[in-house]
Amino acid sequence: MNIKRIAKHLTMTDWQVKQVFTEKTLTAIEESIKTSEAAHAGQIRFVVEGALDCAPLFKHQSSQERALDVFSQLRIWDTWDTEHNNGLLIYLLFADRAVEIVADRGIHAKVGAEEWQTICRRMESDFKQANYQNGVLMGIDAMTQLLTQHFPASEGSQNELPDKPVVL
Repeated sequence: MNIKRIAKHLTMTDWQVKQVFTEKTLTAIEESIKTSEAAHAGQIRFVVEGALDCAPLFKHQSSQERALDVFSQLRIWDTWDTEHNNGLLIYLLFADRAVEIVADRGIHAKVGAEEWQTICRRMESDFKQANYQNGVLMGIDAMTQLLTQHFPASEGSQNELPDKPVVL
């Protein structure tokens, strides 16, 4: 049992998350996602969660496991929600300062987990310096480069998922 991790999660407040992810920051992230999606056929969602609830925390749920849960809950991977299986989640578990990128099977077939991990670690590096907005925007830019290469925008592409960031 990791007492330090448990303490971080139990003492994390919504106020702490809102101090970092202000309306201005969330709007900048939303605009970055809109701009990104104009250049490719991918569908990006950004979610920040302050901390895990007690049950998943005491079951040692990892940020990766939680990201997969959120990916499903937001219906990013349902075939009827993204026509080309092109959904992508950037998940930040704020208490752990851990970033996970979960790609739908259409994207995962072209862009491997190693490339997403590289982006995650770069974002986490910015977060360690308290550069949260810059870290997220840099991550979206890096994703845009990969998605533009593998899934260029096509005529008739539509925005299938909301661009607005989610704060859990």
